[in-house]
Amino acid sequence: MKLLVLGATGPTGRHVVDVALRSGDSVTAFVRDPAALDDLADRVTRITGDATSQRDVSVAAAGQDAIISALGRGNSLRPDGFATRSAAAVIGAAEEAHVARLVWLSSFGVGHTLAWSSIPQKLIYRTALRSLYADKKIADERIRSSGLDWTVVYPTGLNNDPAKGTFRAGDRLPMKGVPYISRADVAAFLHQAAHGSEWVHRSPVISD
Repeated sequence: MKLLVLGATGPTGRHVVDVALRSGDSVTAFVRDPAALDDLADRVTRITGDATSQRDVSVAAAGQDAIISALGRGNSLRPDGFATRSAAAVIGAAEEAHVARLVWLSSFGVGHTLAWSSIPQKLIYRTALRSLYADKKIADERIRSSGLDWTVVYPTGLNNDPAKGTFRAGDRLPMKGVPYISRADVAAFLHQAAHGSEWVHRSPVISD
């Protein structure tokens, strides 16, 4: 496939790029700093832009088969409307470029998934992550209201452990404590979802 990866230099996005290249996909990496992918300069197409700009994303989306978004705020707890603005830009760009398939990375505890979280998770989501998650909730709702073939993915806490290749995925998963999943496994799921139709118009929760 021809894949556009948004947030390609982030901790999860880079794993998406790597797994896509290993599978033989043609990858366009949408980045703020192309130098961060210098080691892949001869293997990916790098496009520099602002993910909240429909014009920038449209340029990158032209000719793609699918878009995988691994956009995030890094270590910042200030949303600054980034998720909602990015969602609007990506939806508009995908429609303009006639790219129907979108796999969008969110976070467990956002929106309807908050009700399924454990007590320790709720404490985190309703305090430190409250503002970020409010922004993400609006973004996710916009994605689901679009006419795209979307999948909105809700991983539990992320860590940098090596991929296990064994994780749970479902429309709803039982939660206990504060479970985690490796970014590498999340990336593998995002890539898998983009290549199939099983998760179209669904919002899977994934966890170790």
